[in-house]
Amino acid sequence: MGVWKTDQLATVRVGTTTDGLASRKPATALDVFKDIVTRQPTGRALSVKKDGEWVTHTWQQYYDACQQFARALINVGVQPHEAVNVLGPNCPEWLITNMGAIMAGAVIAGIYVTSASEACQYISTHCEAKVVVVSDKAQLDKYLSVLDQLPTLKALVVWNEADVPREISSRVPIYAFSEFLRLGEHVEVEKLDERMAAQLPGHCCTLIYTSGTTGPPKAVMISHDNLTWTVAAAINTLEALADAKRSVSFLPLSHVAAQILDIHLPMAVGSEVYFAGPDALRGGLLGTLQEVRPNFFFGVPRVWEKMMESLKEKLGGEPEGIKKSLLTWAMVQGADNAEQSQYGVTAGVSLSFWAADYLLLSKVRYALGLDECATFLSGAAPIAPDVIRYFSTLNIPLYELFGQSECTGPHSINALGKWKIGTVGPEMEGTRTRIDPDTAEIQYTGRHIFMGYLNDEAATKATLDDDGWLYSGDIGVLDKDGFLSITGRIKEIIITSGGENVPPVLLENELKAELAALANVMVIGEKRRFLTFLCSLRVEPDAVTAAPTDKLDKVALAVAKEIGSDATTVPEAQTCEKFRQYIEEGMARANTKAVSRAQHVKKFIIIPRDFSLDGNELTPTMKLKRSIVEKKYVQEIEQIRFRRKIALMMQAFTIRIRAFLDATLLVN
Repeated sequence: MGVWKTDQLATVRVGTTTDGLASRKPATALDVFKDIVTRQPTGRALSVKKDGEWVTHTWQQYYDACQQFARALINVGVQPHEAVNVLGPNCPEWLITNMGAIMAGAVIAGIYVTSASEACQYISTHCEAKVVVVSDKAQLDKYLSVLDQLPTLKALVVWNEADVPREISSRVPIYAFSEFLRLGEHVEVEKLDERMAAQLPGHCCTLIYTSGTTGPPKAVMISHDNLTWTVAAAINTLEALADAKRSVSFLPLSHVAAQILDIHLPMAVGSEVYFAGPDALRGGLLGTLQEVRPNFFFGVPRVWEKMMESLKEKLGGEPEGIKKSLLTWAMVQGADNAEQSQYGVTAGVSLSFWAADYLLLSKVRYALGLDECATFLSGAAPIAPDVIRYFSTLNIPLYELFGQSECTGPHSINALGKWKIGTVGPEMEGTRTRIDPDTAEIQYTGRHIFMGYLNDEAATKATLDDDGWLYSGDIGVLDKDGFLSITGRIKEIIITSGGENVPPVLLENELKAELAALANVMVIGEKRRFLTFLCSLRVEPDAVTAAPTDKLDKVALAVAKEIGSDATTVPEAQTCEKFRQYIEEGMARANTKAVSRAQHVKKFIIIPRDFSLDGNELTPTMKLKRSIVEKKYVQEIEQIRFRRKIALMMQAFTIRIRAFLDATLLVN
């Protein structure tokens, strides 16, 4: 057994040490599951709304359903280490499919609901899936259209019984979920027990397919020990997680962060998972938070940004008077308290802060449904420090963490007593971090490091060395206290025609901070003489689909009013001279904060539509697909380049004409 593997049949050696968290006894995900069922068989595990009422599964019911699903997989011929795919929204059936597949000794791979049929076919072919479980007809149709290209498939399973087509013939059987579960009745419990007992901590448990922002997705092989150890390390770092009783599941379960927080952490601490509705990211999340009042909450930066925008609109709309003055005072106390809470600061909590929190700030958290939340987290992409500072004014200490699928989620985490705004925290106990002295690449090792990429030895060797160090692809620095700061990704670094290296994320955050009317920004300049940025304006989302419209939202309209513009839509703003002047002035302010002139942005393009999932500019976790965006707007970018080239030529021509005229006058 070696350090890394690319075969899902293989076993990795679990490297323990003699002390600290790294010495923790290896365990499988099933060990943790069985333990919580033994301790809390009637405890509340999973809750989902049906017909307006919460329906709950106990831990024993959850476990029994998983066993039944596992036996059904055995019935249809799924062998140990073979793959099962699941494609659907967050719900109990997703978790039952996930843990049931693991019980059967299979390897589970989730697929994003936004994936096209081609992407589904790629993943199911790549991992040679034997069973695919989908939520409804829309997801089933994706597979029916590519069924002939999936020779290893043995069965399709549909959660919604009404969506099972009875009138069509199919190469493989199509089962309703309840019907499929009944197949398990024909498999002896002892056979399943053998499958479960045969699993080792070093076996592959889950495949996490990367979002594929720079190419085809790779399958990250995650072992049982990766999952169970990482959960233990997270609890060790964020101690309040050990006492969590409730959480809300809303981020895609195909993502490693959601699997850690919605599946494996609750099994470790016995907390109840409430599933938000499919409209969670279209405005429905707030209602769920208010009902559930979770004890911890993880959001990607865009979730926190949207929440901040909504709060600014509501709180900023308070009429002038005593109430608004008190709120402003309270938020100042919150900001001061956050500064006093930074690592290395020894000042205590002031009486004025306690008063501000009791009288006002706690009321804001209550309105958000976060009044019983002890842990607030942001990850999966960089978050602007200004967003963290804003929430700190409300006594919502937002801890940014850093990691990736290849380290089973987190590697470094800010936490109570170990918090520095602008960093992603110190490394978790039991892990090690180093910065490459030549490239500044962040590299790290520990029991959270993945097994390897499935069937991709070249990519695995490029990412993992023989000593178990992961080459993250991120650039950063470690300060004297061991706090890590991310400055960019190696693949995203812009190298200008002058050879200057420019990390775009820092510039993008500065531009957004200076220009409130902008929704998204992307800096470009690879092999170019100057930097340009694409920007989208803040707009109202479609009431049904949540897709961006061309109508400016309240914040953008307020900016328009302030600068004297009559624009109410994106097309109007694109041709409005006052909007262009507004962006130019903000660009100039952002440039004053750049570390060198090479990082000054010279031009901008207002694009007609905001980045979105349906536009294919964003991944399901809201990461920007830079190469796709650049290709999409290549004509507009080239026009900027051409116009600047013409301007420089005209400038040079003018200089030569003036020189010629001056010389002629001297002769005469």
